[in-house]
Amino acid sequence: QVQLVESGGGLVQPGGSLRLSCAAPGLALDSYAMGWFRQAPGKEREGVACIGYNGGSKYYADSVKGRFTVSRDNAKRMVYLHMNSLKPEDTAVYYCAANLMRSICVSPGTTQMDEFHYWGQGTPVTISS
Repeated sequence: QVQLVESGGGLVQPGGSLRLSCAAPGLALDSYAMGWFRQAPGKEREGVACIGYNGGSKYYADSVKGRFTVSRDNAKRMVYLHMNSLKPEDTAVYYCAANLMRSICVSPGTTQMDEFHYWGQGTPVTISS
C-alpha cells in the first residue's frame, strides 16, 4: 500500500516561510499530477496547488498565488511546497496526494479531490505571533 509522507510543517510567525516536503516511496511519481491540500480546523479540505507530471502545468488556489510555489523532483520521488509571506489564515494541516487519473493539472485540486489518492498523515502548519 502506497502512502505519501509529508514533513516540514511547524510554528512560524506571520510573514515567515516554510518548505513542505512530500516523499513518495514506491510510487512511479512521473506518471501522475501531484497535489497539495490543506484543512483548517472546522473547515473542509481544499486544494492549494497542483503540479503536472513533468512540472509543466501548475495551478494555485487564489489565496496562495504569488506566495506559494510547488515543485517536484521525480528522480528523488519528492514534491515540495515553498510557502512565503505566511499568514495566520494559512494555518492548517497540509497534505499531499497523487492524482491517479491525470498526469497534468486542470485546477488547484479542490474540484477533483476524488481523483487524488495515497493521502499521507499530513504535516501541521501554524502561523502565529
